[in-house]
Amino acid sequence: MTLSPPVDVAVHITVRRGSGSGRTPLSAFDSALMEAGVANLNLVTLSSVIPPGSRITHTNEVLEAAHGDRLYCVLSSGHADHPGEIVWSGLGWVVDEETGKGLFVEHHAGSEESLREQITLSLEDMTASRGGGYGEIQIATAYAHCTDKPVCALVVAAYTSVGWEAP
Repeated sequence: MTLSPPVDVAVHITVRRGSGSGRTPLSAFDSALMEAGVANLNLVTLSSVIPPGSRITHTNEVLEAAHGDRLYCVLSSGHADHPGEIVWSGLGWVVDEETGKGLFVEHHAGSEESLREQITLSLEDMTASRGGGYGEIQIATAYAHCTDKPVCALVVAAYTSVGWEAP
């Protein structure tokens, strides 16, 4: 099997985290999106494949895009709405260091331990079925604790934003 040569950066993917609360689960989700810097965009969720040559960084700065643009992303979000309840959300990923291709997985759980276990098991299974060759598992998490209002914890991998201009 021949590996393709390294390519220029295909996509700069930013991993962002947020947690928020609101009077409804939807407004808690919006609050978490605000914290992650992507609240004013229409989310188009992708499955989990990282294109070859991609670069992944962490940030929570507001994504530079026009209000209402489409944001292609992998999203993990979880909600809690009973006082005392905690929710954890996370993304895990692996990247082939030679080609930059990789995989994301998204999970949410009631504890950090359970979340990390689900992410690790999923990525181990997915990379094994592809023949391995991926680097170390990376994980980004967020959590929220419900005290009196619904909460949301989310992690989003933002690929690219696209406007609505006619081609």
